[in-house]
Amino acid sequence: MNSKRILVLGIGNLLWADEGFGVRCVEALNAGWEFPPQVELMDGGTQGLYLLPYVQEADCLLVFDAVDYGDAPGNLREVVGDQVPRFMGAKKMSLHQTGFQEVLMAAELTGKLPAELVLIGVQPEELEDYGGSLRDIVKAQMAPALDIAFAWLERWGAPARVRQGKAASLTDAALAIEVYEGERPSASQAYRLGDARFLNLEEA
Repeated sequence: MNSKRILVLGIGNLLWADEGFGVRCVEALNAGWEFPPQVELMDGGTQGLYLLPYVQEADCLLVFDAVDYGDAPGNLREVVGDQVPRFMGAKKMSLHQTGFQEVLMAAELTGKLPAELVLIGVQPEELEDYGGSLRDIVKAQMAPALDIAFAWLERWGAPARVRQGKAASLTDAALAIEVYEGERPSASQAYRLGDARFLNLEEA
């Protein structure tokens, strides 16, 4: 039996459009496939250093995220090994990336950095859309991103199997992508750049 402990982590913020790419990917993995018991799928959200104990326990870490590489929107990159921390800090888009860089640094300082690191990252198209969802060009990269993940999990001795039956959700049911996209108010009903009362953007 393969004893490698594998953590598959989706990080980002579902509420800010393409920032939710990582979480949506790990949700899709969990919904459609099953894995051997040494594999843990986790919605890391924006938890930052709270993720450190989970990272320290892993032998292999695979991260899905939206990362601003300066590429064309929707471009997918596979980053491996010691390049992962550098790419996580390529251009900070939000606090979660600063936090996750610190997680990797802290794991390394404690001698518990996973032996194998993989980042599957997409270049976002839109981030300034509070309550928005993935843009089509970014959503289209979910399937290719999962294919890359399947290949790594196979290499690590933890192949995917099509799920039989319904999985327990990794996130709150109200944030499931079908519900989130189907029931959210339109941009004309709900201001998408934050709260206009605090941003002082309301018309007099």
